[in-house]
Amino acid sequence: MTVSACGCEAPEPVAAEEESTPWWRNRSVLIPVASGLALLLGLILEWFVPTVETIPQVLFWASLLLGASQFAPGALRGLFTRGRLGIGLLMTISAIGAVLLGFIEEAAALAFLYSIVEALEDAAMDKARSGLRSLLALIPSTATVVAADGATRAVPVEDLVPGQILRLAAGERLATDGVVRSGRSSLDVSAVTGESIPVEAGPGEKVPAGAINASGVLEVEATASGTDNSLTTVVRLVEQAQAKKGELARIADRLARPLVPGVLVLAALVALIGSLSGDPGLWIERALVVLVAASPCALAISVPITVVSGIGAASRFGVVIKSGAAFERLGGIRHLALDKTGTLTRNQPTVAEVLTVDGVAREELLGWAAALESRSTHPLAAAITAAAPEVPEVRNVTEVAGQGITGLIDAAPIAVGSPRWLDPGPLAVPAAELELRGMTVVVVHRDERPVGAIGVRDELRPETSEVISSLLARGLGVTMLTGDNARTARALAAAAGITDVRAELRPEDKARAVTELGDAGHGPVAMIGDGINDAPALASADIGIAMGAKGSDAAIESADVAFTGDDLRLIPRAIEHARRGRRIINQNIVLSLAIIVILLPLAITGLLGLAAVVLVHEVAEVFVILNGLRAARTGRR
Repeated sequence: MTVSACGCEAPEPVAAEEESTPWWRNRSVLIPVASGLALLLGLILEWFVPTVETIPQVLFWASLLLGASQFAPGALRGLFTRGRLGIGLLMTISAIGAVLLGFIEEAAALAFLYSIVEALEDAAMDKARSGLRSLLALIPSTATVVAADGATRAVPVEDLVPGQILRLAAGERLATDGVVRSGRSSLDVSAVTGESIPVEAGPGEKVPAGAINASGVLEVEATASGTDNSLTTVVRLVEQAQAKKGELARIADRLARPLVPGVLVLAALVALIGSLSGDPGLWIERALVVLVAASPCALAISVPITVVSGIGAASRFGVVIKSGAAFERLGGIRHLALDKTGTLTRNQPTVAEVLTVDGVAREELLGWAAALESRSTHPLAAAITAAAPEVPEVRNVTEVAGQGITGLIDAAPIAVGSPRWLDPGPLAVPAAELELRGMTVVVVHRDERPVGAIGVRDELRPETSEVISSLLARGLGVTMLTGDNARTARALAAAAGITDVRAELRPEDKARAVTELGDAGHGPVAMIGDGINDAPALASADIGIAMGAKGSDAAIESADVAFTGDDLRLIPRAIEHARRGRRIINQNIVLSLAIIVILLPLAITGLLGLAAVVLVHEVAEVFVILNGLRAARTGRR
């Protein structure tokens, strides 16, 4: 059992594999319902059969005991074991005082309404956990494993280990992360990443747990165990988020903590001073009403429910928020610092331009370059090889580290390398223009003469410009941080619509730049990155956001928020979702404090009796809970 914001003991979080219990089998719902039925039946008999007195009283007592059983034991244990003065204690004292004064009906109404609020809070938490349950539902219970002799067998998902070959038939869901070894297919990853368009997968492609094979048969080598993969990591992050409360929730708690003893003192003063000047019974009754009127339960429970609902909703569209504090800070972000490689770009260099001299075809040039690069370990080799339609035979290949590579194709010497090693000749001017546009240029020589140049660049994601425009339209500042050279950074930033660029940064420089942005008055700053070199900056920012499921472990661990997909459009959507949640939190805080301010003088002056105060106060609590649940709405993408 855990202590709730109201000072009562609340149920432990639902276990990961547990399914939601129907309300008609849920004890925390049935007991308040039984309390309400007993109260209602007692009132009906009292109003319409006034000659019957004993039965209504028995029903009122039953209602009181049933309702109080949901909060009184926990409140008393909190008082005697931890010295905790919770709101449940106020309700318990108020109910006992009402009984001592002979107000059994009011005590029963108080216990019933407060138990209903507790049940609604539990239901709200269950609703917020629906995102976690839906994620867990993506993991199948078994997987088909291919043995060394080609035989297949069904294996429980918890027994899967890295290195096993899994066979994935059409329509089946992948049980853990892996790499495709054979076969080609389209994968539906919408439930995992939020991306609605299927992705193509072939040999060498990484595929996440929970992906659905759309057609054909794939053989996938597991790269993670069945119980420790990208999907279970997301689940753990969601569990962490639900176990923590945000900064505003702690503000609510700080407001509630002094209120509880303050209300007890105020009630004692009302009873004491009033008794000295008037009827002691009347003023003791008003003191009890004050106890109920000033109870800050609405304040204490409304913020956590809003936060948990918002976090659960975000997980359903691919945004994992690690804590309530992160959710609230995300809603207050005013400036974003974005890493370039792997965040704004694909982190997959591709051939962007091909220049040739007269008499040399584009395909021919790419074939010569690819023949040599296929023997190279250079990071750009794969991009050039992938762009060539045909790759001719090559002999006598020699690679010079940092400069280029040479070989013989059809007895002609071919050289491929940097413009600093191979003279571009007549292509010098257009090659320099490619470099100004942020490309890495590779020059190709045949028979020791320049015959072409290839521009390779890590291209921007297709949605980058749209996302940057959307962020700027929302009043957010945007800065690019990158370790790449300034020329490439400026070219890509201009294409994306970013004017503030800071290039050639080491990891510690990125962290310093994030701190400087905050100190310069840009407001709370979020850092978005995906690599190990981004980890210090992610930790330094007010909010660190790890971009994509392929981000490094260091980045994910350092971040407050993680995206399960690579679509940049998650950024404005997540910020707008958090802003909406923050607005709801502010509404609930204002409303909760207003209820206390309004009810206190009415209770002290006797304008409202115990029953009326109980009704107004608890209806207000129900309202703020329902308002908080609005944060569970995700809206349209």
